[in-house]
Formats: sequence, structure tokens, C-alpha cells
Amino acid sequence: MSTTITVEHLARIEGHAGITVELEGKAVRSVRFEVFEGARLLEGLLRGRSYQDVSQIISRICAICSAAHSLTSLKATEDAFGVEASPQTHLLRDLLYRGESIESHALHLFCLAVPDYLNYPSVVALAADHPDAAKLGLRLKKLGNTIQEVVGGRAVHPVNCIVGGFGALPAEDQLIALRRDLQQGMADCQTAIEILATLPPADFCHTPTVFAALQPPADYGYYHGNRIEMLPEGKANGGVTFAAADYRSLTNEKAVPHSHAKHSLFQGRPFMVGSLARVTANREKLSDRAKKAIEKLALTLPSDNPMDNNKAQAVELVFDVEYALATVERLLNEGLKPERPAPVRPRAGTGTGVTEAPRGLLVHSYTYDDAGRIVSADVITPTAMNAASIEHHFRCAAEQAAADSHQALKKKLEMIARAYDPCVSCSVHLLRVKS
Repeated sequence: MSTTITVEHLARIEGHAGITVELEGKAVRSVRFEVFEGARLLEGLLRGRSYQDVSQIISRICAICSAAHSLTSLKATEDAFGVEASPQTHLLRDLLYRGESIESHALHLFCLAVPDYLNYPSVVALAADHPDAAKLGLRLKKLGNTIQEVVGGRAVHPVNCIVGGFGALPAEDQLIALRRDLQQGMADCQTAIEILATLPPADFCHTPTVFAALQPPADYGYYHGNRIEMLPEGKANGGVTFAAADYRSLTNEKAVPHSHAKHSLFQGRPFMVGSLARVTANREKLSDRAKKAIEKLALTLPSDNPMDNNKAQAVELVFDVEYALATVERLLNEGLKPERPAPVRPRAGTGTGVTEAPRGLLVHSYTYDDAGRIVSADVITPTAMNAASIEHHFRCAAEQAAADSHQALKKKLEMIARAYDPCVSCSVHLLRVKS
């Protein structure tokens, strides 16, 4: 007997998507992750624009990930022009990135994911019975927003980040207040781990997974580095690495008939990006506090369960608050030097920037003319890279839970989708097809 299970609208994600599973008896015949968000045209809007406008325009692709898009854009432009920003600029950009990660992970964990584990339809319903947990998540989210305001000029779509540096530097009193907030954040993170460790297990999808993550040159982070590492079956060794400029080896996008989001495969297989990929690839770079969170959450690495991305986000939340506090302490102790942005001399050429947005690898690649105007632009987002992997994990869950009721299977599929924390609006962009 043929049966179709449909989730027409995935709730508690950014954007519009659905799921369709077709069963023949208990056998899975077809699984589709259906993204029907309209195409984003921002790459086309960049064409002909000056390098000075690019990061401000392209950050509008997403409000949640606006700092990531802005900083990755600057990284690509600086690569194209050979601009070398100062160490202080890199330090502040790294701090800004931590703020976005804190804000995004706190929002996702407490407002979007935790209600699933406790059988609540929304964070509003959750807050009625667990107000302290909801307030904790919102307080941590606000902390991330505050970091972005102090460094980037505002919490959404930073205005202070420019090619070669910053338009203005944070004031000392802002950093002092931020230090106080981060100290409270350290305590809040400890409480968050205690809460998350009590959640019931989500143990319904297991399959070997290929991970992809940025290779940071030093500390665990999201902004620095220009090499991508592929980890087969999650093994933190024996993988393949390649330079950012070779990103198309990874993001070989192909149109699929059931989705506006393209699919990418690495050596014929789907791959996963995001917190779980980063923690798997760079665990040794985490602090002792973050490693204790891994133990407390019983996160086994390498993981074959996509639901563990939630646990990995919690580990990063702990690490990022701790790292941001240490960075602010350093800035207060050393003092911020008044400095002008690095000089910019436009030239014709192509530059590529790769960073780790909260949801995973983010690529911006631009070709400029000799006047510093965009000739062409390419932006590949984490959710676009994850689309094939999400669909793969849907299939595995459906196969492993074929005996479940349709309602139970629907919930498991939705939980997997939300564990990826997808930014569906970002995942759709135009693909030029040559006939």
C-alpha cells in the first residue's frame, strides 16, 4: 500500500520549506526536502556596484546571519584587492562573529529546538511552564546582540565594518559594560548546560556522515582561516583539505526538480556543515570548560546522529561566551589603538572569503573590474550546502522509524530539520545553466 506523509510547512525555522515522504508498505520510496522560497537576487543586485557598498547590500540576505555575511564579504573583497587589515581589526571582527554565534545559538536552542524535546508547540507554551529556561535563552540571545551592537554599530546588519577595518572603535565604557554582561553570561551558560543535559534523548537517526568545516589556523573560531577540511565518517584525520578559492570542489550545485535550493555532493555523497562538523573537526582547540560541556551533554564524537548538532551548538555557546570575555579583557588591558582602515587600491581580479556562519560554512566570491566594481558575485550559504544532507537524514530516519505512526514520524523529521537550524531564505539563489 502506498502512503504519503507530508509536512506542508516546517515551523520554527527561518523561511518556508516542507517535507514529503512516500512509502510503499514499510519501504521508503521517495524523500523530498522541499524548499519553495523565492530566489534571492542579491548577487545580481551587486553587479556594477562599488566595493564600498557590497558588504552592506549582501548582509541583507539574512537578518540572523547579517554579521557573518558582512564579514565574509569583506574577507572576499580584501582577498581580491590584496588588503591586509590590522591585527586589531581581525580581533574585533572575531569578537563580532562570536556575538552573532552566541545570539543565534541561544535563539535556536531555547526558542526553536528545546520545545521539541519537551513536547511543546512553541517557546511561548514552553515559557508558561518553564519561564526561567525561556528567560535564560533570551538573556543569552541579548548578550550576543549586545556584542554586535558594541562592535558592529547595531545588532542587525552591522554598519561599522568596512573594507580594511572599522568606521569607529568601541568606547572603553562600552567594553566595561560588555565585560559585566559576559561575566553574567558565563554563569548563564553553566545553567544552560545543566538544563540541556536533562532533555530526553533524540535517538532515532543514525548513519555515517561526511562533515565539512573551516580549518582555523589557531584558536577555535569562525572568521580566520582559508582552508576547508572534509571529514569522512566524522574522522578527525585522514580527510581532504583544499583552499577557499577551490570551493567549487565542494559546492558543485545541481538543480533538483522538487526544490528551489540546489544540492551539492562531495565525491558523490551529501555532507553536513555546522556546529557538529566544527566540533568534530576542531575539538582539540576547545577550552576545558567547553570539553566538560561535551561530557555533561554525553556528546560522543564522531557522531552519526544529526540531532547532536543541538548539543554541539550548546558546546560552542559555552566556548564563545568564555572566549568573548577573554577578548574583551584583552582589549581593556591593552587598550584600543586609534587607527585608520588599511589602504584600499582597487584592481581587477577575483577574491574568495570563507568563514563559519552559525549554521556552517559560508562562501562569498567576487570578481571586480579595475575600478573596483563588481563584475560577478557568488554566495553559497550553509543551508544550501546542507540541503542534500538534510534530505539524506530524512530518508535514514524514515527507514529507521518505518513502523512508527505517521504523526510520530512527522515529529522526528521536523526535529531533524530544526536540528540543522536551517536558514531557508538564504539557501535559494540563481544558477546559470548553459544549454
